[in-house]
Amino acid sequence: MVMTESDDRLSAPASTAPRLSKSKFLAGLQCHKRLYLEVFHPQLATPPDPSMQAMLDMGTEIGELARRRFPGGVLVTAGYRQREAALAQTAALLEDPAVPAIFEAAFQHEGVVVRVDILERVPLPPGEPPAWRLIEVKSSTRVKDVHLDDLAIQSQVLLGAGLTLRGACLMHIDTGYLYESGDVDLERLFAIEDLSEAVASRRARVPELLAAMKAALAGPEPPAIEPDHHCHSPYECPFWAYCTKDKPARWIYHLPGAKQLVARLVQQGVTTIDEIPDGTNLSPVQRRVKENVEWVSPKLGDVLRSVRYPVHHLDFETVMLPVPRFQSTRPYQSIPVQWSNHIELEPGEIVHHEFLHGDPSEPRKRWAEALIESLGERGSIVVYSAYEEAMMRQLVEAFPEFRSAFNAIIKRLWDLHPVIKGHYYHPAFQGSYSIKSVLPAVVPSMGYDDLSIKEGGQAASEYYRMVFVESDWVDQAAIKEALLRYCARDTMAMVELRRALQIKSGRESGSS
Repeated sequence: MVMTESDDRLSAPASTAPRLSKSKFLAGLQCHKRLYLEVFHPQLATPPDPSMQAMLDMGTEIGELARRRFPGGVLVTAGYRQREAALAQTAALLEDPAVPAIFEAAFQHEGVVVRVDILERVPLPPGEPPAWRLIEVKSSTRVKDVHLDDLAIQSQVLLGAGLTLRGACLMHIDTGYLYESGDVDLERLFAIEDLSEAVASRRARVPELLAAMKAALAGPEPPAIEPDHHCHSPYECPFWAYCTKDKPARWIYHLPGAKQLVARLVQQGVTTIDEIPDGTNLSPVQRRVKENVEWVSPKLGDVLRSVRYPVHHLDFETVMLPVPRFQSTRPYQSIPVQWSNHIELEPGEIVHHEFLHGDPSEPRKRWAEALIESLGERGSIVVYSAYEEAMMRQLVEAFPEFRSAFNAIIKRLWDLHPVIKGHYYHPAFQGSYSIKSVLPAVVPSMGYDDLSIKEGGQAASEYYRMVFVESDWVDQAAIKEALLRYCARDTMAMVELRRALQIKSGRESGSS
């Protein structure tokens, strides 16, 4: 079959039944259509964006670090595509009593192949058959339902392959660990929770679930499953763009807010936002989306004129390190490393200050000192969320000497986000008041598409790469320039948004 991008008929190639893996099993739990596409048409998936790729890379790094908790453990070196070699290496290591743990052990049972993060040998009296503890490593900070399903399919395959299991555990980051100095204490960084009982309950349904998945894969075409909110839980489906490419621009699932309302509307036969019946109880944002017209509050001008010059426009960038590196910090604590401040003087002149901590030393004190100097003691400080205030309050807990200065700064904060949300709407927002949606709608000449770094998650991962990974000074310099441009765009965006909204507030205002 020749398949083109516009071809809606996707057939399964004529071949033997495909093998499943734990990742495909989890995909099948979310949606049989997702499973079918991952097996037969993976090219239709949207590649992970930089933020998602950073999360995947972080998971790999955490997995490698977790192995250090098990000295003497041996890694199965055969890759994921080298199934037979991986199975053979694993079998040999299972037979060697000197091996206390196996990393990336490979097992196969009834057409399902799994790779186990850590398989720990359980010490037993001489003469007893070997027993094992299954340990799945996650970079998350708590147990989630999807982790239980992950362990359920792995334990099902291991038991089917003949292993004796004495535990099914999740090893994850413990945010209660407070790092002080020296080497990271891996015993305290990682928590290991025995989930054997909960996993056993999940495992009882695995054969039934696998049978249903295999039946779906045996069909000539993908199952006819409509995209809806299940596509985003527990993970974003990479086939969302493909499955929704023919949906109308005003598709009902584009309505922001509670998914329960959308589900009720769909049950009533509503397919687009324009079909929502009059009298439906909608939130103010949902009502704006349904009306689909530009709206300007008559109070917008007065609110905008409440700022005091010089008007600062402030944005922070932070990094969340799963493995803490700075004294008295915890895993995933937000560490401020960068700021940008565009200052509008009363005659209209713009002055720009910026700061980026560029080395692996403790950044917060230098960051704070430079910020306090830039903000001075006069003028409103425009931000676009409550995040900047939260970061300053967190910082003074670690550095009390800045408390007086930051308390004074916090009193000058002026949040543009609720101003826009309460007093202006443009159809191009499509219900989102993020600055990435608002800016190109209000200021069409500005956006983020021309930047190599386009959002905060990507900025954090690139900062981490610049400071802790990359050794080539040319690459470090390129990342630094990209970070500076991105943060500066956020603050210049607020300048231009205020100016554009001031113009709009002077025109005829709509009614609320």
